[in-house]
Amino acid sequence: MTSTLPPQRHQFANDHPPRHEGDYVVYWMIAQRRLHWNFALQHAIDRALEYEKPLLIFEPLRVRYQWASDRIHRFIIEGMRDNAAAADSLPVVYYPYVEPKPGAGSPLLHRLAKNACTVVTDEYPCFFLPHMIDAVKDKLPARLELIDSNGVLPLRAAEKTYTVAHSYRRFMQKNILPALEHLPLANPLAPDDRPALPCPDGESMAERRKKLLPSKVLSKWPAANLDKLLSEDGLSKIPIDHSVRPSKATPGGTVEGSRRWKEFLDSKLSQYNDDRNHPDEHATTGLSPHLHFGHISVHEMVSSLLEHEGWSADQTSKPNGKNHGFWNVGENAEALLDQLLTWREIGFNWSFQNPDTYDSLESLPDWAKKTLFETRDDERPHLYTLEEFENAETHDEIWNAAQRELVETGEMHNYMRMLWGKKILHWTRTPEEALEFMIHLNNKYGLDGRDPNSYCGILWVLGRTDRAWGPKRPVFGSVRYMTSDSTRKKLKLSKYLQRFASKTE
Repeated sequence: MTSTLPPQRHQFANDHPPRHEGDYVVYWMIAQRRLHWNFALQHAIDRALEYEKPLLIFEPLRVRYQWASDRIHRFIIEGMRDNAAAADSLPVVYYPYVEPKPGAGSPLLHRLAKNACTVVTDEYPCFFLPHMIDAVKDKLPARLELIDSNGVLPLRAAEKTYTVAHSYRRFMQKNILPALEHLPLANPLAPDDRPALPCPDGESMAERRKKLLPSKVLSKWPAANLDKLLSEDGLSKIPIDHSVRPSKATPGGTVEGSRRWKEFLDSKLSQYNDDRNHPDEHATTGLSPHLHFGHISVHEMVSSLLEHEGWSADQTSKPNGKNHGFWNVGENAEALLDQLLTWREIGFNWSFQNPDTYDSLESLPDWAKKTLFETRDDERPHLYTLEEFENAETHDEIWNAAQRELVETGEMHNYMRMLWGKKILHWTRTPEEALEFMIHLNNKYGLDGRDPNSYCGILWVLGRTDRAWGPKRPVFGSVRYMTSDSTRKKLKLSKYLQRFASKTE
């Protein structure tokens, strides 16, 4: 069976040979948590067909990750629920596992790998996932293959870090058309022109798991009871932060992600370019959490957006690095494509090329380091503690509203997030403290936190992927300056402030 995967998206994490005598192929689903438009799943299917063995999709959720909470757990489990429902009618064995206490599930991957021909997993250049891969790759009793399904351009397409959006955009424009010719399959488990996967006979998924896996494995590590976990007190016994409640405004899962995307194309795209910066207009996609957890694919979004516009490759212009005029589609689609293909993917470029510094001040350009050093002793107009920021107890109504939106919903309007970060820099003792506070608050409450794109946005506040601005100002120096007064004048905020400016009981 020939692999359908572009070679740049594939890496061997260890040098173990494949075992043709294994019982199954494992797809260890840890980042791209979906059954469609997924290069890693597609490659795992190719391996299962090659070895003529069943495909075991193993989707775990551990306890020991920083900022683990009811909010994040529920969002992921809602995605598991959708995956379980979809897999029920497909020729695979789907095995969701939610760890009940720290370390309980640690041996499970090793145990599954013992009987595997090979293990395929997601490559993701951020948070704890690269460290987890490094910790297990040589200890697994099976080959481990890493698959990059993060962006429309492969992580390895760029050989350097791009420091400003213009240069990355130009690089993207030069390379995007070949990438669009090699998108993942929309429905890799239900193709018209590929052989059927071998799958254990069984009327239910539980019976399929029993036929494929040893009884000792399932008794020690039972498949997650997703309905129970999603009940009102379903997460109460898991040792995570129960103070960060699930978001009623932002459910997780592929069903919700698809619904939001369809709604956006049908009724919001037409106002995106003009209204996306206005919190009252709700003109954004609202899909950053679903992109982060892999409940929707950027490949699907770009492909369907171009199809919506009736685009063809011959209508593109020569690469010029500008944020308009390359695709020659409507201005709303052009603006969204720039967000997806430039601003989102430059964040992945940063994390992949700089694994040790993508979340630190070391990643700032020299001019930003210099100007922040020169102003570090400037008097701040206000100083707030982390607790005061967290509780939205500043003097600024607009800032407090942005923080309450994050705490209550797990999301923050894109423009408000920029202002939110700028004022944290303005009201903390040092740039180091500002960065620490931004990362903590965003990662604790934001469903799209802990992501290359969100880290890049936070560091943008301090000057990354930006240029020096004048005139120089206290605290900011040459770093771009923003104020709540100018925001109030420029944006439509009345409904937003009505909802979030006051504390809710």
